[in-house]
Amino acid sequence: MPTLKVDGIEVTVPDGSTVLQACEEAGSEVPRFCYHDRLSIAGNCRMCLVEMEKAPKPIASCAMPAGEGMEIHTDTPSVKKAREGVMEFLLINHPLDCPICDQGGECDLQDQAVAYGRHSSRFGEGKRAVKDKDIGPLVQTIMTRCIHCTRCIRFTEEIAGTNELGSVFRGEHTEIGTYVEKAVSSELSGNLIDLCPVGALTSKPYSFTARPWELKKTETIDAMDAVGSNIRVDSRGREIMRVLPRLHEDINEEWISDKTRFACDGLKQRRLDKCWVRTDGKLAEATWDDAFAAIAAALKGVDGKSIAAIAGDMVECESLYATKALMTALGSPHIDCRQDGAALSADHRASYIFNSGIAGIEDADAILLVGTNPRAEAPLVNARIRKRWLDGGLPIGVIGPQADLTYDYDYLGAGPKTLDDIANGKHPFSDILKNAERPMLVIGQGALARSDGAAVLNTARRIAEATGMNADTWNGFNVLHTAAARVGALDLGFVPGEQGRDVDGILSGAESGDIKVVFLMGADELDTRRLDKSFVVYQGHHGDVGAHAADVILPGSAYTEKAGTWVNTEGRVQHAEAATQPPGDAREDWTILRALSEVLGHTLPFDTFGALQTAMIDACPILGLVDEQTSGNWGAFGAEGTLGTDIFESAVENFYMTDPISRASPTMAECTSVFAGEKTDKTGTDG
Repeated sequence: MPTLKVDGIEVTVPDGSTVLQACEEAGSEVPRFCYHDRLSIAGNCRMCLVEMEKAPKPIASCAMPAGEGMEIHTDTPSVKKAREGVMEFLLINHPLDCPICDQGGECDLQDQAVAYGRHSSRFGEGKRAVKDKDIGPLVQTIMTRCIHCTRCIRFTEEIAGTNELGSVFRGEHTEIGTYVEKAVSSELSGNLIDLCPVGALTSKPYSFTARPWELKKTETIDAMDAVGSNIRVDSRGREIMRVLPRLHEDINEEWISDKTRFACDGLKQRRLDKCWVRTDGKLAEATWDDAFAAIAAALKGVDGKSIAAIAGDMVECESLYATKALMTALGSPHIDCRQDGAALSADHRASYIFNSGIAGIEDADAILLVGTNPRAEAPLVNARIRKRWLDGGLPIGVIGPQADLTYDYDYLGAGPKTLDDIANGKHPFSDILKNAERPMLVIGQGALARSDGAAVLNTARRIAEATGMNADTWNGFNVLHTAAARVGALDLGFVPGEQGRDVDGILSGAESGDIKVVFLMGADELDTRRLDKSFVVYQGHHGDVGAHAADVILPGSAYTEKAGTWVNTEGRVQHAEAATQPPGDAREDWTILRALSEVLGHTLPFDTFGALQTAMIDACPILGLVDEQTSGNWGAFGAEGTLGTDIFESAVENFYMTDPISRASPTMAECTSVFAGEKTDKTGTDG
């Protein structure tokens, strides 16, 4: 670990650190454009010049390794003059777009031009112009502003793994773009907007809609998938204008997926903002009193064994707890959160969470992917796998869909037979897992949401136990969820009680007439045609599948409109905050359930959100451990049974449309149109 002096301050930095990092350690600010902590070093912009004793001229601190005994100066007259010169060159061709640029107000070039630039330019010639590139429906390009920092190129090559951007020509004629004009197909492409230090790459859907100083900024949690990315929601009035990432090293680092970032325009479309009651076969607007009265009338004289509730994929824990409490009060054991029929029980927490943690992927030395396409189901998990793969020495085996995952892997087979061979030690990859110090298995919902899902889960557990995945210091058995609500619901025990029915049993009971009333708590991912004979109460925020089948619709809140608790796929508990208010007559979901319970004569024992949270945490103490990834108990989960012959398929067919919000989003619809067919799974045969 070298020790050096920066502006007279002695610092010791880890081996391999750069002079720029040493300057930061010493508290000296060094401007930069091309350098980024998570990207390879390019040394393009030269803005980070500093003076090193015994060096004949200023050095680029981002590209110079820190050495023992170096003496660095960051504020000398020569450094000031060098930075002014670099800034003058950078601004030679930069257009005077600041008043109309979407980057205005949060632009690195603006900030550093003020802090380190000259007061005027000596350049009197005409500026160059560069043709804008069309790189898809998400990222707007104004390439005349580009300063050739190449952050975008390095991101697509190193983080996203798509290698779609590059530079052509030389010198002043250099241009950044796709080699053949096409849309950038990465599910992480929106991060290019955050990376661009100027206004060359901006958000196309957000273009010319707002200024950053007009927006209210709310730090919250994403619910578009099960990763639980930390996000900042920027709103103006009741409208969500944009979604940006927040730093969380253990979950999303500083990236978010394109669906998380751009699907927010779906919050304005197809919203439920009034109660509706079906009369004479047609839905008609109603008041809250009318809606509650209709539900009370439907439940009158109905035994609790004929009532059921199904929870959706975006419901926060507080509403799940309130729903379960209401069903218990009504005497119903028929509750379930597994819309897709995944064979997961709530008995052993280790059986349904990503035990190693998302950050733990970087410690794995062998990975087996079973029935999952992480690029479509959880792009940030896939980016972590790629990050670990780039470090080398990581064998990856895939059983299931054969797709472009942005890294090399061994395709082992398409279905349960290959999985069984590995469990029995008959496949070469089983030796790779056994010989690894930290082996990892990632099983997706495509392998669990099947008729033989319990047997598949049992086989995966056998592999984990045979290869030492469930050791004291390392648990590499990981379940990759696609639903933000799933882990929290399983923690709360939102599964059938004694003699209770699961989702398929509820639907079958509705068809036979045994289940007379069904509550759909934001549940839209099921075949609602099977509910035709029952009385359906739908509580949600969009006019999606569940609302179309409902006899009573209760307008609830979307994830950006309510405070609540979510648990991500790795079992980490996180709190979200409300960024805006729900539209019209819509209310927060727990308040609807509390008011309904009073009408039904089973008043729930909480009047405030704080009281609800206290009761929920008393029932499930894990939910009180905020931002902690709590390990789960291991046990004999899964079930013995015959494995089927059908191949594993990904749980996500279209990355851009997986829930009511993204299905209502015009931007996601455009992405679906542009990228249709490009990211579909390629299935193989089971080996």
